[in-house]
Amino acid sequence: MLYYTWMDSLLGALLLMSDGRSLTGLYLDGQKYFPSQTEEWQEADDIEVLTQTKTQLSEYFAHQRQVFDLPVDPQGTEFQKRVWQGLQTIPYGQTISYAELAHQLGSPDASRAVGAANGRNPISIVVPCHRVIAANGKLTGYAGGLDRKQRLLNHEQEKTGAQSVQPRQYTLPLFG
Repeated sequence: MLYYTWMDSLLGALLLMSDGRSLTGLYLDGQKYFPSQTEEWQEADDIEVLTQTKTQLSEYFAHQRQVFDLPVDPQGTEFQKRVWQGLQTIPYGQTISYAELAHQLGSPDASRAVGAANGRNPISIVVPCHRVIAANGKLTGYAGGLDRKQRLLNHEQEKTGAQSVQPRQYTLPLFG
């Protein structure tokens, strides 16, 4: 069973999905790779992780939260999961390039593959794929649209006053 609920946000409607234990999806309405509803979907506003996600997203959009503390379980290939883990190491208000993320993951020649995995991230915002930009500093690729990517980056940078910076080495978190 997949549980879901909707939430209004700075970016429009957000679809939140869960297996009952973890957040498995967070999609911006109309984004690329938006899931198709099936018979196994059940609308539920009382699933704890979905309630926590709504609370933490509200805090994030109100500039009261910079780090999400939610159980997440994105489904994908092992390489995609490594990329999504790497995304969680990018600090709030900062950006890195696809090439830099590939290098951090030990695959310096895989920036295109990192970009493809980044685009397939099923848990937008919480797993911050919006913090990855082109090596030349320009915005490229975002399943939710470049205007939303810019809005998320502006939202974070207005709170921190941060600019795009070179990445540091971070420990990759584990999903689950």
